[in-house]
Amino acid sequence: MNKTTSFIVWSVVIAVAFAIVWRLGWLNRLTKYVNETREELRKCTWPSRDELWASTVLVMVSTAMLGIFTVVVELVMAWVVSSII
Repeated sequence: MNKTTSFIVWSVVIAVAFAIVWRLGWLNRLTKYVNETREELRKCTWPSRDELWASTVLVMVSTAMLGIFTVVVELVMAWVVSSII
């Protein structure tokens, strides 16, 4: 198949799929969903830059502390197991 024939075939397939989706009403439902989602997002309160930075730092510090705790517990458990063996 050359490029023109391939382009025509894919164009027809996409057009048929679009027609089926339109006929079944899926496009209207998708449009309604997107519009309702936009409305809900407008109602949300978004954090300021300072609040977002503070939350980011908190998550990073908490993750680091959890990592350190995991390493320490693993080292202690390895020492205990090696002492028993």
